[in-house]
Amino acid sequence: MMKKIISVLFAVIVIALSCSASFGVAAKQIDASKLKGTEINVYNWGEYISDGAEGTLDVNKEFEKETGIKVNYTTYDSNENMYNKIKGGGANYDIVIPSDYMIERMINEDLLEKINFDNIPNYKNIMPKYKNLYFDPKNEYSVPYNVGMVGLVYNTKMVEGTPDSWSIMWDEKYKGQVLMFNNSRDAFGIAQFLLGIDINTTNVQDWEKAYEKLKEQKPIVQSYVMDDVFNKMEGGEAAIAAYYAGDCISMAENNPDLAFVYPKEGTNIFVDSICIPKGCQNKEAAELYINFMLRDDIALANAEYMCYATPNQAVLDNEEYSLRDNEMLYPDEEHTPPTEYFHNLDSEMLMLMTTLWDNLKIEGNNDRSVYIGLITFAVIVIVYFIYRTIRKKKRESMY
Repeated sequence: MMKKIISVLFAVIVIALSCSASFGVAAKQIDASKLKGTEINVYNWGEYISDGAEGTLDVNKEFEKETGIKVNYTTYDSNENMYNKIKGGGANYDIVIPSDYMIERMINEDLLEKINFDNIPNYKNIMPKYKNLYFDPKNEYSVPYNVGMVGLVYNTKMVEGTPDSWSIMWDEKYKGQVLMFNNSRDAFGIAQFLLGIDINTTNVQDWEKAYEKLKEQKPIVQSYVMDDVFNKMEGGEAAIAAYYAGDCISMAENNPDLAFVYPKEGTNIFVDSICIPKGCQNKEAAELYINFMLRDDIALANAEYMCYATPNQAVLDNEEYSLRDNEMLYPDEEHTPPTEYFHNLDSEMLMLMTTLWDNLKIEGNNDRSVYIGLITFAVIVIVYFIYRTIRKKKRESMY
């Protein structure tokens, strides 16, 4: 509730600043007037932009108001789903916001456009430690948007004590109360951290060990989730989930029984960045949008709403930023867990991971709804053929 109150007050301040600042630095670089009436297609994670909910600033509407460019906004729930959509060519997007390892893959496969940084003067706000990262070492294809780590969110009314290890997600005591990531990279990463295996290993046996660990966990898992983790954890439908720290802060605001911890074995750290897909239809407008997202007031609105760590120095320097001292987002050295970035895997390892993941999801599937559906379908088919046979015999008897 406190976050929402702060957000409402903050939105009023931001709008006032926006009106006085016009379109900021971006207008000096790109003539927005010539783009008025055009459109951009933005493809982003769910719950990943300040959208006007409960009085917060609607970032996309603010961009439309200032530029006259219409924003067509759709969401995805995993890097892999986004990649498949882009790779399949089923839709054209001007903006996507993947994670580091997926950006590396998309660069390697020539799926991203180089950005004209002359059109992104607000790039100066990005902290040096988030530039020249391994996935885009020359800063050509991406602009950092958010930073985060994966951890455990748990219900203090349902879990005994304070967990400190990924192993709790394998604890029989919580059978049917555990939520696991519904994407292969994050799920395998947790098993690998628990086993002390390099999350970027190229050893087939290492992947098979992680697979066996996930198979061991499967009977304990209530369901494999992405965005539906919010409703389940906030509603007390599950006791434990692995998820991204920023989202866990949001969950805890809606359910005060929830707490968060980084497991001692270590965790994935990630940088999600704004990119322009190859063949985009409105590149100048996309670059205008990127610059807009880096502007002090807009970046602050997003940081407050999403509760992720920001790579934007202007936000961290702003005394109005309510999360600047949050230990979950910005832990000191003593409380920072061992971290490792996901890297893009070669084609052989990607195929192996995908195959193992598919096997995991299919093998031993005890989803009663699946079986009921199959049985129902079989009954319908049998009844249909019986009906056809009876009608045929009746027609024959008439002649």
